[in-house]
Amino acid sequence: MTKRAESKFKINRRLGVNLWGRAKSPVNKREYGPGQHGQRRKKPSDFGVQLMAKQKLKGYYGNISEKSFRKYYEEAVRRKGDTSENLIELLERRLDAVIYRMKLALTPFAARQFVSHGHVLVNGKRLNIPSYQVKNDDVIEVREKSKQLAVVLDAAQSAERDVPEYVEIDHRAMKGRFVRAPKLSDVPYPVQMEPHLVVEFYSR
Repeated sequence: MTKRAESKFKINRRLGVNLWGRAKSPVNKREYGPGQHGQRRKKPSDFGVQLMAKQKLKGYYGNISEKSFRKYYEEAVRRKGDTSENLIELLERRLDAVIYRMKLALTPFAARQFVSHGHVLVNGKRLNIPSYQVKNDDVIEVREKSKQLAVVLDAAQSAERDVPEYVEIDHRAMKGRFVRAPKLSDVPYPVQMEPHLVVEFYSR
């Protein structure tokens, strides 16, 4: 297990939100930061608000590295249309994010690990790159040898969240399709995400 996966709930405590909407989150019991000074919360500055929005979005997708996250922002700026919507689309097209949305993994961290270990096929080809950008109508499936893994079966049966409309999945066959790129309003975030503040943070 990666260091980032081990500390996923620390991200929740630090940000003061149940980032993935999980019943196990410590924020459900203690809505303040870790440590002896965790309950002292002063009103954040504009920079602090923007930084918090960035940390939430970055943390939600398995705590992506700063270097990678900035690249997503730069690509979102380069594309036509609304930069914040473009940013969300790029993040939701990540292969690990799609695996998470299809309920083939319980958390984005587990989805990243699942892809990295070579359990996933895209259009019949084995892919182990979590950041791979999935295209519309790409067919994603779990390798035959991996279909009975407990982690996959547990995720598929979990009632914690639903599969959004922009992906399709047959949990019996462990096979699905990325239908289309979502808009921000389509993405089932358990907490409010503010990508426009992330754009403001980077464009300062």
